[in-house]
Amino acid sequence: MENKILTFAKSLPEHRMDRKKLHLAEDIVYITLAAVICGADTWEDIADFGHSKEDFLKSTLSLKNGIPSPDTFNRFFAGLSPAVFEANFIAWVKDVCSTNSGVVAIDGKTVRGSRKEGNKSAIHMVSAFAAANGLVLGQVKTGQKSNEITAIPELLKVLDIEGCVITIDAMGCQTKIARDIIGKGADYILAVKDNQKELHADIVDTFRFAQKNKMISHEDIDAGHGRVETRVCTVTNDQSLLSGAENWQGINTLVRIESTRFIKASGETQQEARYYITSCKPNPESIGNAVRSHWGIENKLHWHLDVSFGEDKSRKRDRNAAENYSVVLRMALNIVKTEKSTRRSVRGKRLKAGWDNEYLMKLLDF
Repeated sequence: MENKILTFAKSLPEHRMDRKKLHLAEDIVYITLAAVICGADTWEDIADFGHSKEDFLKSTLSLKNGIPSPDTFNRFFAGLSPAVFEANFIAWVKDVCSTNSGVVAIDGKTVRGSRKEGNKSAIHMVSAFAAANGLVLGQVKTGQKSNEITAIPELLKVLDIEGCVITIDAMGCQTKIARDIIGKGADYILAVKDNQKELHADIVDTFRFAQKNKMISHEDIDAGHGRVETRVCTVTNDQSLLSGAENWQGINTLVRIESTRFIKASGETQQEARYYITSCKPNPESIGNAVRSHWGIENKLHWHLDVSFGEDKSRKRDRNAAENYSVVLRMALNIVKTEKSTRRSVRGKRLKAGWDNEYLMKLLDF
C-alpha cells in the first residue's frame, strides 16, 4: 500500500511546462518533506540531503534524472499555487486525523524572514491547531491589505469542526466569525478587549454588579519555573447589561479570568483580568481549561516552528516560496508529532530520522 506522504505528493496538480519537467513533482515534494523532517532548512540543504540519501530515496521514488538542484526545488515551490497546496494539506490532515474534537485554537503568526526590501511586508499565516493531539489542521495567508478578520472565515470554511470548541484571541471577536462557527456546528470562546469597547465595558460591568448567586467560579493553581500562578475563572449567563447581545449568535456565557502571578525571585506579584464571550454552557472549570489550551498554539506550534524548524530565520522570498514552505514545515511537524514509538522531543525525533533510515521510513510511511 502506497504511503500517505507519497499519495499527498502525487495529489498536487502539475504547474510546470513540459519542457521543464526533468523531475517528477512527487519526487520534489517527497524529498523536501523528508529533508525538512531530518533538519534541512535551505534549498541547498534539501538537495544535499537528497544526494546523501539517494539510495534510500530510490526505494520509494523513481528519480529518473537523479536529485533535483537547489534552484529546481526553489522554482517548483515558488511557482506552486499556495491555495492548491494548502487545500491538499488540509485534505491530508483530514485523512490522518479523521475526526477532530476538543479545543481548536486559531491564531496568526508572521513569517518575519519573508519580508523583502521595499514595500513588501512579511507574510502572515493564520493556523488552526488541535490542542488535544497537537496537530495543525489548516492554514491560510492574510491578504496584503487585510488581516486575520478576513482570513479566519476563509479558514473556517474548509475545516471539519463540528462538536469542537473554537478559541480565538480578540482580533477574532467579530459577530460574523461567531455566526460562522455556530453554523459549522461548533462552539466558540472569543477573547474580548478594547477592539470591542462597548462589549468589553458591558462585560466588566456585569461582573461588577451581578449577584453572586448568578456567578460560578473555579480556582486553579499552577506552580513551576520560579512562579506561582492562581487563576480564578468566573462565569455567568446573566446578559441583562449586555447591549446588542442578539448580534452574537449562540452567545450563552460571559467569562472573567483573574490571574495572580507571584514571581519568587523578585517577590513581585502581577495581576490581570481577561474577559471572554462563549456559546458554551456556564462551566467555569471546562471553560478555564479551554482558554488555557488555546495558548498551546504558542508553545506547541509557533515555538516549534521558530525554534525547532527556524521558520522566522528562513529567507525564502521568491514568489510563493515562503507561503508554500510554511505548509511544508507544518506538515513536517504534524508527521513528527504523530509518531509515538519514541518519547524523544521534536528535535530528538528529527535527529534520529536523519541518522536512522528505518526510523525515517516509519515517519514517512505512517
